[in-house]
Amino acid sequence: MRLYRKFRQYLEAKHLWDVFTYLFFGGLATVVNIVSFAVAYRNMGFSWPISNTISWVLSVLFAFVTNKLWVFHTQTTNRLGLLWEFVKFLVARIFSYGLDMFTMWLIIDVMSGNDLIAKLITQVLVVVVNYVFSKLFIFTSPRRDRQ
Repeated sequence: MRLYRKFRQYLEAKHLWDVFTYLFFGGLATVVNIVSFAVAYRNMGFSWPISNTISWVLSVLFAFVTNKLWVFHTQTTNRLGLLWEFVKFLVARIFSYGLDMFTMWLIIDVMSGNDLIAKLITQVLVVVVNYVFSKLFIFTSPRRDRQ
């Protein structure tokens, strides 16, 4: 626990704690996305667009909860505030979903690339775009004390 505290203090001093937690939970959301895509596409026999949509829905739900609670620490005082935050989150994720689908189509259908390689490439792009949207537009309410 002492090592964790030192690590956290170091990153907070460099203003990198949010980036670290976003990458950590973003990495977990990426695992949710890739695993659910692989199961739907390779094991269940869905087309790649359907599989990609399933994986997107699951990873978006996972990402909203983890981003709200453990990355950006936003607090909403009522259901309307929570709904507004979720709507903003969904709008941004729909944009990145379009980027995801376009890149998957380009790599799989146009370039005849491997589906999982395509998924990995798209996830790198999506994580970066989603961080920018989350940091600047979505989770912007006052943060609670994290110490």
